[in-house]
Amino acid sequence: MKQLVKILLSGGGTGGHIYPAISIANELKRRFSKTEFLFVGANDRMEMEKVPQEGYKIIGLNIAGLQRSLTLKNFAFPFKLIHSLIKAKQIVKDFNPDVVIGTGGFASGPTLYMANQKNIPTLIQEQNSFPGVTNKLLAKKAKKICVAYSGLEKYFPEEKIIKTGNPVRQDLLKISEKQEEAISFFGLDKNKKTLVVLGGSLGARVINQTLEKNMDFILVKDFQIIWKSCKL
Repeated sequence: MKQLVKILLSGGGTGGHIYPAISIANELKRRFSKTEFLFVGANDRMEMEKVPQEGYKIIGLNIAGLQRSLTLKNFAFPFKLIHSLIKAKQIVKDFNPDVVIGTGGFASGPTLYMANQKNIPTLIQEQNSFPGVTNKLLAKKAKKICVAYSGLEKYFPEEKIIKTGNPVRQDLLKISEKQEEAISFFGLDKNKKTLVVLGGSLGARVINQTLEKNMDFILVKDFQIIWKSCKL
């Protein structure tokens, strides 16, 4: 009889961290029948809603990042961090996972740190070509680091890196089957080329500004545009 494998996942704050974690869990569940999952996120962030919608249990930590400008919120950061470390330690102890996977975001720091303290194997999944501070720090104790781009040995130990690409939801692999539905939904002309613009996190501002600056040129080319603006 196969032994139950317990997997703890932590990542959130933005869809760029949440959906890779959910995709990983979905694929592991598909491959291995005897698995139990638990997610750890940050309270009041979107993972606390999105993860349960996918059928997974999640526990929230009272953690947030440092603000770039001097604000009163930064004075509360050390207390939130200590509280989150204590709670993460208890979560790791109670769930007793076989492996802990971090996809980035505020909650992954305390969670993977406490897993490393208990010598539980940890894995980092880095979606970006330039990793954040949390993953850089966690990389020192991680067993493996899965990346989407070349050149990340500048930031991570080369012997730990595995180039896997980014996890995606299974329904995205069958996108061609939804073309007619999408054309109808967005009111598109199927005879024109369509430009889809997506941007999130730190790169969103530059993407939006570049598109706005070049809008006249794009319209002259007779493209139709779907523009999802995340941050301006």
